[in-house]
Amino acid sequence: MRHVTEREIRASFVNCSKGEAKRLALPRDLAERPWEDLDFLGWRDHTAHERAYLVVEREEGLVGVAFRLANGRDAFRRSMCSVCLTTHPGQGVTLMVAPKAGKAGRDGNSIGLRMCTDFACSLYVRGLKEPEPGGRFEESLTVEEKITRAAHNLEGFLARLSA
Repeated sequence: MRHVTEREIRASFVNCSKGEAKRLALPRDLAERPWEDLDFLGWRDHTAHERAYLVVEREEGLVGVAFRLANGRDAFRRSMCSVCLTTHPGQGVTLMVAPKAGKAGRDGNSIGLRMCTDFACSLYVRGLKEPEPGGRFEESLTVEEKITRAAHNLEGFLARLSA
């Protein structure tokens, strides 16, 4: 992913109003992000911990998604991320719920996505960040194939968001 600006991020959101996008808290470490290793920008809101955001670069431009995080999970269970297929114990994977884009979202329709709570999917598939033991299964796929699979999984979510 290329380095994106605050203005580009705020203009990218498809499932919240322009006013909401203008007021949302951006990550404090935008300049320090490892952009060359990211497939998307994701962050938790440091002012409202039940909110999270995701910005994906697509052919037609940036697409931003605002999420509400579902309430806690059992600390002893493991869950798998729908994007990168990494498993985490307890709160390491969170159900994130997004209002659908357009009229459907204004009518109250939403969709969910189980995703790494730390939004580090890009780093997990590249082997640049290690999950807890047992978090990645041994696979015969190359790193490029894992990146492609994660991008495909995320693309499927974005297609359902706009449908």
